[in-house]
Amino acid sequence: MTSTNYADIEVKSGFRTKPARRPLSVAAAALLAVLAVATPGPATAQHPPAEAFKETTTVTATAYNSLEGQGAGNDHSVAAWGDTLVPGMKAIAVSRDLIGAGLDYGTPVRIEGLDGVWYVRDKMHSRWQNKIDIYMGEDLDAARDWGRRRVVIHWGEE
Repeated sequence: MTSTNYADIEVKSGFRTKPARRPLSVAAAALLAVLAVATPGPATAQHPPAEAFKETTTVTATAYNSLEGQGAGNDHSVAAWGDTLVPGMKAIAVSRDLIGAGLDYGTPVRIEGLDGVWYVRDKMHSRWQNKIDIYMGEDLDAARDWGRRRVVIHWGEE
């Protein structure tokens, strides 16, 4: 078995080049997956109904995975804000215009048609407008089944 010194590899992300992250061990990735499913996001301790959110809009929603060929760089599980995405997380990426509307990092979001509360953990390229991307782990079939659709989202707890 050979080992690779990942500290010497650089990953291009956007316009900056930064050192690559060391890959997670299988045990660490499994722990993160359990914690992502078992614990609420930072902004809320419960899952409020959609009516509890003060902001609502309709967006185009697509789905993405942490598979090779999706995303920049060698580690396809690292989001734009530096989070490591693991299957089971309820994470979304948002277009940058939505960040300005209050859907910033860590914001809890209800997506009509999906269960639970999702959290903003990633941001999309600036070419996209009024769009979210729903993280579906490594389930390529689920992402393809989702396709592209218009959905109503709710955020901004009262």
